[in-house]
Order: sequence, then C-alpha cells, then structure tokens
Amino acid sequence: MRAADPFAGSFAVGYVGVIAFLAVADAGSFSRAADRLGIGRSAVSRNVRKLENQLGARLFHRTTRNTSLTPEGELFYENCRPGLEYIARALDDMHELRNGPPKGHLRIQSTPAFGRKIVAPLLPRFHARFPDITTELLLSEQAPDFAADRIDVAFRDGRLEDSDIVARRIISMQTITCASPSYMAAHGLPPDIEALERHRCIAFRAASGRIRNWEFKMAGHAVRHQVAALHVFNDMDLVLQATLAGQGIAQLPGYLACEAIRSGRLVACLSQFTPDDEGHYLCYLSRKHLPARIRVFADHAIDEIRTLDLACVTTQSQAGTVRRCRYI
Repeated sequence: MRAADPFAGSFAVGYVGVIAFLAVADAGSFSRAADRLGIGRSAVSRNVRKLENQLGARLFHRTTRNTSLTPEGELFYENCRPGLEYIARALDDMHELRNGPPKGHLRIQSTPAFGRKIVAPLLPRFHARFPDITTELLLSEQAPDFAADRIDVAFRDGRLEDSDIVARRIISMQTITCASPSYMAAHGLPPDIEALERHRCIAFRAASGRIRNWEFKMAGHAVRHQVAALHVFNDMDLVLQATLAGQGIAQLPGYLACEAIRSGRLVACLSQFTPDDEGHYLCYLSRKHLPARIRVFADHAIDEIRTLDLACVTTQSQAGTVRRCRYI
C-alpha cells in the first residue's frame, strides 16, 4: 500500500489556525496575539477553535484572567515552533539574497552596563556603513531567549551553555576588585580575601534576584565569596558610581573599571587573587546560511570593540614589565 502523502494530509489542518495558535502561546493572551498578527481577537479565537476541532484536542485553558497551554497544547507547540522558525529564516534569507545589500531590522540584546558603554557607541558608525539596516538595542541582565524574544544578536559575559548558539569571543572579561583613593586613605585596602569582612563592600544584585558572589582564584582554584554588602545595586553602572564616590570596595568588570584605574580615580586590590578570564562573547543562533544583516553587524562589532583599550592587566613587553593599571 502507498504511504499517505504528508503534504496532502497536512492540509487537513489549517495553517492559519497553527499560526494563530503559536501567536497566542507566545503572547500569553488572545488579545496580544491579535495585535501582533494585525487581526481581530475574534478571528484569532475562531481560528484556534477550528484548529482544536480539527485536532480533536483542547489546546488552551481559558479563563477571564488567564490563558495557558494544556498538556496537549504544550506538545503541539514544541512540535510546531521549530518548523515555523525555519520557515521564517528561509524567507529572511531569500529576501536578502534577492534584494542585494544587507537590509532589515536587527534586534540586539546586551547586559545594561556593556550595552551603554560599549555597544551603543558603535551603532552610529554601523548605521553609516549600512543605512538599510535598522537596529533595536535591548538592555537586560536576563539570558537571551533568541526564539521567543526574536533576538538576532546578544552580547554576554561568559559563553552560553547552548549547542544551538554560536558564541564568538570578542575581548577578555576581567574582574577587578577596586576602591577609590579616598576610600583607601580612610580605610586602607584588604590584604587578603578574609579581610573583606572588615571593609565596606558594594554588591550587585543579579537578574535572578540573588546578590552575586565575588569571584577569586586561590592556589589554582576558583573561589566564590559572599560579601556582607553595605550597598547593593541591580545596575553595574550604579555600582561603579558608588565606588568612585568612595562608598566602598566593589568587584567590577574590567571594561567599566579600566579608564578610572588608568586615570587614578580607582585603585585595584587583591590582584593576586584575580579570577580567570571568561571572555565577552557575541552570540547568535547557529544557522547554515546566516542572514547578511547579522553577519555584517557581528563583523563590525567585533572589529570595533577590539580596537578599544579596555585592558586592566599587567602586560609583558620586550623591555620588561609594563603596568597598565595601578594595583595595590
């Protein structure tokens, strides 16, 4: 017997209903899905209901306040979503191939501090080179959800543990423990990690809600240390400002601290316990045919960022040791 034709069979289920279903599942409501699709809420509801009748399964739990997937809906969503993403990528790729120079919209995500200091300043030169590409920069401490948030490129500290993500290393990620000269004059600086208990510390609250531990390296092993913080901020720029104001000791990313260290507005300490470099990465979804707008932005961003002087390390030259920042 001849096997059933998968294409003919698929037309028994309306594709319009599948699109409506995926939009509701992503948006979490029929109203938001209707806005995203540019059609009325009743049309979305009608298409989803027709799909449920065709499948013989209820896909959503509906109440006046909440819309959530049923177990059958979750299974159907997981099976459908990858196919829709491949179709969208194919359309994007063919559109760019057909229309010549890179164009389209680029959604970029970065951690707030790195985005403000490093990513945003490189956008004007990128727009000058590629005027047909529009950009949207989103600042968030949350790890990017490339599919759900339609993120094209993300800048992250440390490599993402995801085999579907391409992570291109841009620059080193240094972690510097430092304080202002005024704080050092008033309170001194800790000679070792245990001495931090006697100092005023400024901590960072991560997107998870937890205060981030400080990282060090002792006897070749990574060490995480929880400080008793006098001040806590959920924005790394505010941690930097409080440190510059002499309010305490902080652990800062090198790209934020390096300029202040070189100018003498900050001094580094505990350098003998500096943790290993994990790197700053530019990340995007793995694709066999990368859209031109992503490819040209990735190349531009990496080239531009690598020209910046963001190092806060003691480097070696043929003439001997050259100190590029002040360590105590």
